[in-house]
Amino acid sequence: MTASKPAPEAPSRTRDHQVGLPARRAAANLLNAVLQKKQPLDDVLGRAQDGGYMFDLPARDRALARAIVGTSLRRRGQIDAVLNNFLERGLPAKAGTLYPILLSGAAQLLLMNVPPHAAIDLAVRLAQWDPRAKRYDKLVNAVLRRVADKGEGIAAGLDPARANTPDWLWDRWVRAWGEARAHQIAASHLVEAPRDLTVKSDPEGWAERLEGRVLPSGSVRLLPKGRIEEFPGFSDGEWWVQDVAAALPARMLGDVAGKRVADLCAAPGGKTAQLLLAGADVVAVDNSATRLKLLNENLKRLGLAAETVQADAATWQPEERFDAILLDAPCSSTGTIRRHPDIPYLKSDKDIAELAGLQARLLDNAVSLLKPGGRLVYSTCSLEPEEGEAQVAALMARNPAIRIHPLRPDEPFGDTEWAKASGILRTFPFQLQLDSPEWSGMDGFFAARLTREG
Repeated sequence: MTASKPAPEAPSRTRDHQVGLPARRAAANLLNAVLQKKQPLDDVLGRAQDGGYMFDLPARDRALARAIVGTSLRRRGQIDAVLNNFLERGLPAKAGTLYPILLSGAAQLLLMNVPPHAAIDLAVRLAQWDPRAKRYDKLVNAVLRRVADKGEGIAAGLDPARANTPDWLWDRWVRAWGEARAHQIAASHLVEAPRDLTVKSDPEGWAERLEGRVLPSGSVRLLPKGRIEEFPGFSDGEWWVQDVAAALPARMLGDVAGKRVADLCAAPGGKTAQLLLAGADVVAVDNSATRLKLLNENLKRLGLAAETVQADAATWQPEERFDAILLDAPCSSTGTIRRHPDIPYLKSDKDIAELAGLQARLLDNAVSLLKPGGRLVYSTCSLEPEEGEAQVAALMARNPAIRIHPLRPDEPFGDTEWAKASGILRTFPFQLQLDSPEWSGMDGFFAARLTREG
């Protein structure tokens, strides 16, 4: 097995291994929160860094902890297959952070080029630190030594794309898109996504300054390194982070200059900012006070202003209808696994069914807010047809006044592979291939442009 990116430097034999312990402890805690407590990684990471157990960690240790967690989640299937070969009785119950310790230790050995003496010693120390895992410190030592000795050969015999995709997702994608495309989707998740920026102006200049490159859409793409808040232009509000695919739905509304536009489920505000820069009079709606506060903070940084409303977009009824509406609905987010590798272990078929019900309610209310002849763009960052194509078909069956509005391939930015003349856009994470996997890809997105007749 080979890592998708170089790993941070491991502690050397001559240094006290305690130097590397805080980063490993943070990684085990993060993995425990995601895999055993089912908490979103971004939420846990934010709390840990803002005042929790990662608050006082140096930037180097924070980066190492995030790298260990990302590698462990992206390659969990292969790592588990290796560990299971050496856990003859399986994992003991009520063992605290034993599993995250083994998972993260094996990730370092198999994928991050960490010397065995460092990875194993630190894993044993972690087990000894946890009151519920400490009685298994000898098990940690024995298992990880066998991983170091024989694990790479076991992992190499597996298909990485299939092995690292949970059955529930693999089966869904095979049914929806066929086995070949399912394999392409899964393979794309093995490499961390680059960062895309939407810039107010001068993309070429910002690409040069930030050591990135300009995409055909005008977005600026960077490799993921460092804290984005410390990059030139962030505090001055010259750009914001937005995947190239996420920037397409707002474009599909067409010319919105001078028009009254609603951005439903608007936080964190990237699409609101796009609409404002295009000259729209925007009302941004979100039902979360916390998320709406974040939206306002982002707009303030960007020097932009919109009317904001805290309300449930499934029931909200303002006095005046809108010329255009953008509904980027809550969804399973399975199109964003490249940047959120915890999603396969937090979501399920049940979640998708519940979200589809919410999306239908949001769509019905959005239609009621639209002026006759107005445009509605519905989008989700999901690969699941129930949250995309099926939603639009069901809406049109319920409401004969709704029609799909034709879409020219040049409107998103000129690629007929994902922009269909029918008015439907569907992107996959393996698309937008550049000269290396690290620079390639885009979020999986669905979007449809609709009009209301009468």
